[in-house]
Amino acid sequence: MIATYINCLTVIAGSLIGLFLKKLIKEEFKNIIITCGGLVTIVLGIKMSLESTNILVLILALIAGGLIGALLKIDTGIYNLGLFLEKKTSKNPKPNEKGKSEFAKGFITASLLFCSGAMTIIGSIQAGTTGDYQTLLIKSVMDGFMAIVFSSTYGIGVIFSAFFVLVYQGFFTLAGGWIEAIIKTEGITEMAAIGGVLLLMIALDMLDIKKIKTANYLPALIFSPLFLKLFNLFS
Repeated sequence: MIATYINCLTVIAGSLIGLFLKKLIKEEFKNIIITCGGLVTIVLGIKMSLESTNILVLILALIAGGLIGALLKIDTGIYNLGLFLEKKTSKNPKPNEKGKSEFAKGFITASLLFCSGAMTIIGSIQAGTTGDYQTLLIKSVMDGFMAIVFSSTYGIGVIFSAFFVLVYQGFFTLAGGWIEAIIKTEGITEMAAIGGVLLLMIALDMLDIKKIKTANYLPALIFSPLFLKLFNLFS
C-alpha cells in the first residue's frame, strides 16, 4: 500500500499547485492546457484499447457494463458524491455556465482518469503480489502533473479524487494475488483495454465533443475477464 499512499499524496500536492496557479493562469491558457490534456488522453486510450486480444469481448463487456452501470446510476451517484463534498467544503458553491458543478465535474473526471489506466490495475497487482512498486511510482508522478492541469481548470474538487484512488487502487493492491490467480494475464490485459476505452470517453468529454456518463461503464472492467473466460471455454 506504500505506493498507493504516495500516489494519493502526489494527487493532493498536484491539486494544491494547480489551485495556486489557477489564479495566475488566464482563461485562454486554461483552455489550451485542458485541450492538450484531452488529446494526450485520446492517444493513451487508443494505445491501451488496441491491446485487446478479443474485440468481441471488448464490445460485449462495454455493452453489459454500460447497461448495468446505467441501471445502478453509478455516474449520477459519483456526481452526487461530488456535490455532497462541495456542500461540506464550500460555503458558496458556484455552477459553471452550463449549470453544472465544477467541483463535482473535477472530482469525477479526475477520479476516473487516475483509476482507468492500465497502470492502475497492473501496477496495483504487481505491488500486491511481488512488492514491485515501480509502475505505481511512475503513475504517481504522471497523476501529480495531471492533477495540476485539472485543478487549475476545475478547482478544488480534484483534490478529493485522492480518496477515490486510495479505495480503488488499494483494493487491487490488497486483492492482487487473488485477482491474478483467477483472471490470469489475459484477463488483466482485457481489463486494461477497457480502461483505454474509458480514457477515450473521458477525453471526448474534456474536449466537449460528446458528453458520456463514463462512470456507468466501470462494471465493464468486471465483465471483460468474465466474458474472456466464457469465450475461451466455448471456443
